[in-house]
Amino acid sequence: MHVVDMEFPVTGNRIAADHGYALYGSLSRLLPNVHPQGNKKSSSDKDSLAQILGIHPINGRLCGDRSLELTAQSRIRFRLPAEYIQDFLLLTGKILNLDSDRLTLGAPTIRQLTPAPRLYSRLVTIKGYQTENSFLEAVQGQLADLNIHGIASLVPRSGEVSLEGKNIRTEGEELYIRRTLRIADREIVGFAVRVQDLTAQESLDLQIRGLGGRRKMGCGIFIPERN
Repeated sequence: MHVVDMEFPVTGNRIAADHGYALYGSLSRLLPNVHPQGNKKSSSDKDSLAQILGIHPINGRLCGDRSLELTAQSRIRFRLPAEYIQDFLLLTGKILNLDSDRLTLGAPTIRQLTPAPRLYSRLVTIKGYQTENSFLEAVQGQLADLNIHGIASLVPRSGEVSLEGKNIRTEGEELYIRRTLRIADREIVGFAVRVQDLTAQESLDLQIRGLGGRRKMGCGIFIPERN
C-alpha cells in the first residue's frame, strides 16, 4: 500500500493550539469519507481510509493563551493512501471553521514517506493507560503486534513549552512530556513517544500504522526525529 503525506498551506490568523477535535469535525463535514460511521468496510478493513488516515496538527507560532498564530509555513497535513489524493483535492480553496476560528486551504503538495531509524510522535494516546510504566508497556505491545522491533521510550521533558502551552506534571513523577487532547468536555492524556533502532521497513510501517488511537485528531502520528 502506497501512503503519502498530502499537505495544504493554510491562511488565517490564530487558532486554538489544541485544535485536533475541531479540525476533525470540520473536515468530516466537507469530506464524509474521513468518518467511519456507517461504513462497514472502513471499520473492518485495516487498509481502508478510515483506518490509515492521520491528520497532523497544524503547525504555527505559539502565542500564549493556548493559541497558535498561523505563519507562511503553516500547513495542514494528511497521511493517507495515495488512491485518495483525488478525493482530498476537493479541499483546495475551501474554508475550514474550527469553532470560532477560520482558515483557508491553498493548493496541496504530495510528499513521500521517508524511512528513518528514529521516529517521534508528539502525542500518543492509548485508552486506559495514563501512567508512565503501564503506558510504555502498552506501546511496546502495540509495536510487537505490528512486528516492529524498535526500542520505544517516553521523551524526557527538556524545559520546552508544549504546542498547547500546557503540560501536566504531578508531584513526584518523572519528568516525561505528557500532553492532553480536549474532546468536547473531556481531556485525553497521552505522552510524547520516541521509537529508535528501526529498520527501513519498520520505519515505514510505523509511519503508516501509527500507535494508539485518535490519529484523525493528531495523535499517534510518527515523523522522523530531527537531531
